[in-house]
Amino acid sequence: MSVPPAPSSVAPRARAYDVLVIGSGIAGLSFALKVAQQGRSVAILTKKNKADSNTNWAQGGIAVVTAETDDFAKHVTDTLVAGDGLCDRKVVKQIITDGPARVRELIDLGLKFSRDDDGGYDLGREGGHSERRILHVKDMTGKAIESALIKAIAREPRIALFEHFFAIDVITAGKLARRQRKTLPPDADRVVGVYALDVRDRRVVTFQAPVVMLSSGGAGQVYLYTTNPDIATGDGIAMAYRAGVEVRNMEFIQFHPTALYSLSGKRFLISEAVRGEGAILRNAEGEAFMPRYHPQADLAPRDIVARAIDAEMKRTGSPHVWLDITHRNSAFLRSRFPLIHKFCTDEGIDIAKDKIPVVPAAHYTCGGVATTLAAETTLAGLYACGEVACTGLHGANRLASNSLLEAVVMAHRGAASVAAYLGRIRKADAPVAAIPEWRDFGGGDLDERVVITHNWEELRRTMWDYVSIMRTTKRLERARTRIANLSREIQEYYANFSVDSRLLELRNMIQVAELIVACALQRQESRGLHAVAEFPAKLPRAADTSVRRKF
Repeated sequence: MSVPPAPSSVAPRARAYDVLVIGSGIAGLSFALKVAQQGRSVAILTKKNKADSNTNWAQGGIAVVTAETDDFAKHVTDTLVAGDGLCDRKVVKQIITDGPARVRELIDLGLKFSRDDDGGYDLGREGGHSERRILHVKDMTGKAIESALIKAIAREPRIALFEHFFAIDVITAGKLARRQRKTLPPDADRVVGVYALDVRDRRVVTFQAPVVMLSSGGAGQVYLYTTNPDIATGDGIAMAYRAGVEVRNMEFIQFHPTALYSLSGKRFLISEAVRGEGAILRNAEGEAFMPRYHPQADLAPRDIVARAIDAEMKRTGSPHVWLDITHRNSAFLRSRFPLIHKFCTDEGIDIAKDKIPVVPAAHYTCGGVATTLAAETTLAGLYACGEVACTGLHGANRLASNSLLEAVVMAHRGAASVAAYLGRIRKADAPVAAIPEWRDFGGGDLDERVVITHNWEELRRTMWDYVSIMRTTKRLERARTRIANLSREIQEYYANFSVDSRLLELRNMIQVAELIVACALQRQESRGLHAVAEFPAKLPRAADTSVRRKF
């Protein structure tokens, strides 16, 4: 297809591209750049500004084998141990061995990782890693990577970037056939486009494309306390499920052990790299408690550290524990962790002198849209990459800093797969005329926005209280009942009023919450991030949980 014109301030009713990318984090931007370099036209849809993403908030770094003291086998072993028996070994090996080449591409784009005094890479270490292998840009790695990719995107004429465009749903051949009361063979279903809300102009635009890449990040906002930005509402996962695609292992929500505890309600992430540099977790009594829970103490995998903190808080009645790095001098801390140092200083905490109050908070969605190593989903033309996807790398618990690695590797592999797919299909398979324009059935504006606000708060409180770090079957069943009520109410609003971004986000969050609970009830064991009181042991054989919508 020809290179598309740059998007105007007023978007037309329909636009046609080779590929649509939903989201503008490291996964989506890396993929878009590679596909455009193949000569394909690409539209990136992001519901906020292009720099709003989970990537932008990633402090720690990217785990990759670079040092002579390290090797792929060690990294593979660390990942498998953290994943608690549920990782796909083939996927783990492939992503880790692909890593160095993909990181070299980031460096070629101008990314400058932090160096030590001798000029070598200043490799960090985080929980679960047996070696120092974390490349970082101080404590702002995600922001630095995203900045390099955005600059490269701006130089690529085949990419059109649509900011403030909220992808509502994937349009499929099967969905169009059902509207016309026709029967489509299951193997004939495929992607034909996306409906997206132009948030500023408050109208829905149709985008036509034979390929859609979901790279919209995770779902931390489903929980009351999270380290994720406001945009992390599980949009891509919900869209994929509604399109009939398999979603897997959603019960594995990683709670970052050390989010800053603040009376203001802020949950700022205190990177695991702080513990990698020697910080010690202490309870309300001042005891360094982690040696009682794991041989690696403060550098144990995140699921173990989060549960240990939760147990200590419940035992002592304290609303937080302490993270103590006061044995490191102020100059080092300002240089190594400038973002954390400044944020804590603004909160009245001098981390060189004061212990940092920390609590666990929802941080990373280890499950997601099921994909192959080529980023393919169970629907032809629909791909997923990054936190939205479940490749089998993370298993029951993500190893720290493997997420950025997975994003760049799977973006590359997905781009190669898309090139092959586009080569097999005909441009005439999905003409624009075959896709009807969006129709608001209600047509009116929301009459009582307080209902949206109330349901938003009720959902997040329900998930925090009933589907958090430690679970019981009774709590999960209570959550399922409450979420089902919220789902019915929000579907009524969705059917009777014009869509807006807040309504769409809540609709997606409720959908994702239902998927988390459904998977959690399937898993009758405690494994990795999923701990349930009635089933404290692991089953002899690890197996994925799976949900898929039936039409």
